Amino acid sequence: MEFPSELKYTKEHEWVRMEGDTAVVGITEFAQSELGDLVFVDLPAVGKSVAQHGTMCVVESTKAASDVYSPLAGTVSAVNETLSADPGLINRTPYTEGWIVKLSGVSKAEVDSLMSAEEYKKHLGK
Repeated sequence: MEFPSELKYTKEHEWVRMEGDTAVVGITEFAQSELGDLVFVDLPAVGKSVAQHGTMCVVESTKAASDVYSPLAGTVSAVNETLSADPGLINRTPYTEGWIVKLSGVSKAEVDSLMSAEEYKKHLGK
């Protein structure tokens, strides 16, 4: 299982990659493996404000539907439209093509409070 060191992680199994002032957000390889094959992603609207730890969107798998929580407060500046036609991208490439949203207006302090790859591995007991 991969834990890219350039990402930040949450206890709820989301990841964040900063690209300048924009936070790219997805779910971790661990989360997608626990959910199973994803069949639907209910993407949020661009322009939606999200609260840190608030529900950002929902993913549905062959096993269950699951909320995806926002690791940071901010505004949805982009969504990965490709997931509408191919939600399995999250299963196949959770850290690259399987990103879910991009957030603008995020707080550096909130980003800094997220877990490192090593901390996330410990959280999972890996």
